[in-house]
Amino acid sequence: MLSWLQKPVNFQEVLVDEYFEPVRADYYAGPPGKPLQLLLQARTDFLSMWRASDYREIVSQIRILGRQVVLVNSPALIRDVVVKRQDNYERKSPQMRRALEYLLGDGLFISDGETWRQRRALVADIVHMNRVPAFGPVMEQTAGELVERWRAMPEGATLNALHEMAGLTAEIISRSVFGNQLGEDSAAAVTDSFTSYQALIDSINLGYFIGFDDGLPILRTPSLRRSVKRIHGIIDKVVEDHLAGRGDHNSMVELLIRRQQRNPELKLDVIALRNEAATIFMAGHETTAATLTWAWYLLARAPWVERSVHAEIARVCANRTPTIEDVPQLAWCKAVIEETLRLYPPVPILARQNRRADTLGDIAIAPNSLILIVPWLLHRTESLFSEPHRFLPERFLGDRRPIPYSYIPFASGPRVCPGLHFGLTEAVLCLAIIAQRFRVRVAESHRVEPVCRLTLRPRDGLPVTLERRP
Repeated sequence: MLSWLQKPVNFQEVLVDEYFEPVRADYYAGPPGKPLQLLLQARTDFLSMWRASDYREIVSQIRILGRQVVLVNSPALIRDVVVKRQDNYERKSPQMRRALEYLLGDGLFISDGETWRQRRALVADIVHMNRVPAFGPVMEQTAGELVERWRAMPEGATLNALHEMAGLTAEIISRSVFGNQLGEDSAAAVTDSFTSYQALIDSINLGYFIGFDDGLPILRTPSLRRSVKRIHGIIDKVVEDHLAGRGDHNSMVELLIRRQQRNPELKLDVIALRNEAATIFMAGHETTAATLTWAWYLLARAPWVERSVHAEIARVCANRTPTIEDVPQLAWCKAVIEETLRLYPPVPILARQNRRADTLGDIAIAPNSLILIVPWLLHRTESLFSEPHRFLPERFLGDRRPIPYSYIPFASGPRVCPGLHFGLTEAVLCLAIIAQRFRVRVAESHRVEPVCRLTLRPRDGLPVTLERRP
C-alpha cells in the first residue's frame, strides 16, 4: 500500500555482559523544517520519527499542512491534559477514532461525551480490581493448558511467541468476558484477523492534515471487510447466545446485559453490547499478548534477570503451579512486566484532540489541534528514568515508584484503562506459570524490530524455541 512512500528505519540493540539495551528505533536525523518528510517517517513507523532532543521534559509544536501538532512530554503538563483539563482533551485523535470505528463502533475506547461517561462507569465496575481475584482460576487453568500443550511438543520446538500469547490471552478474556471457551480455531481467527486489520489500516489520516477536523473515513477494502466480518461474527454469536439465555451468569457480558435490563436508559442494544464486548475483548487480549511477547524477548536476552525470576518462583511456589494468590509475592515477575510496559508500552502514543483553544506551557493551542502524549518518549526520558533505554527491572522493586504521570502504560486520569488491574495480574501470573516450566529462547541471530501500528508489536511476531526446565 503505497510502499514507495515508506521510509527506512534503523534499529539498535546493545548487549554487553549484564548490560542490555533492548531494540529500539534509532533517533530521527532528517533535516529540520521538513514536516512533510517527518509525516512520511511517521507513516512508516511512529517510533522512528523522534529526535534525540524529543526525549526530554518538554512541550513543543510543529505544523503539518497548517495543522498544529503539540508534543507534551512533561509529567506536570500531562496531568493538566488528562486530569485538570480533561474535558477539553477527552477526545481521541481523528486518526484513532477513524482507525477503530469500523471495528469497535462507539465502544468505550474511542467514544467521548455522554456515551463515554455512561459506558465508562458500567465497564469500569465490571472489570474493577475487586473482581479480578474471581477470574484467577480462569487465568490459571488457561495458562496451564498452554503449558501442557507445549510439554507435548518435541524438545526444542519452535513457534511464534506473539501468536501463542495472543491465543492464550484471547482464550482468557473469552472465558472471563463471554463465560465460555472460545476454542483454538476462533481464538486463532480473532488473532489473525486483528493482525490483518492492523496491517491494513493506514497509520496516518491525511484528511485531518488537509483540513477535515474529524479526519476522513478509512477505505473499507475487501480485505479489511473480511477481517472485521470474522471478528464481529465470533463476538456477535456470543452476545446473541447471552441474550437468548445461554450465557454464563458470572461472565462480564452477562453483567452488561443485566445492567441494561435494570437501566434501559443505557441504550445497550445488540450493536452497543457487541461494541463494548469487542472493545473489552480486543483491548484485553491484544495489550497483554504484546506485553508477554516483549517480556519473553527481554528475558531471553537477559538471562541474569531470568535467573532471578526462576529463583523467585521456586521460593514462592516450590513445585506447585503459581496461583493468583501468589501474585503479591512475585515481586520479580511483576517488576519484569512493569519494566516491559515501560520499554514497550502496548499503545505507545496517546493522541488527543482539543475542543477549545488553550495554552500548555508557553504554547498557544488552536482548537482541533493534535495533542501527542507519547509513553514511548516519556518512559525513556533520562530526567525521569536513569539509563532509560536499559532493561532494568530492579527500578520497580521495593518501594521505588516512578513519579506521578511519568509512567503511563495504561494511560492516566479518567481515561485510564479500566482493565489495568486485570491485565497486569494476568501478565504476571501467566509469566510465572510459563517460566516455571520453560525457558523461551530467541535466536541471537534473529533481528527483532518493534513496529507501531495501532499497538506495539515485534514485526512478524517473535520466533522462539522452547527449552523445558527440570
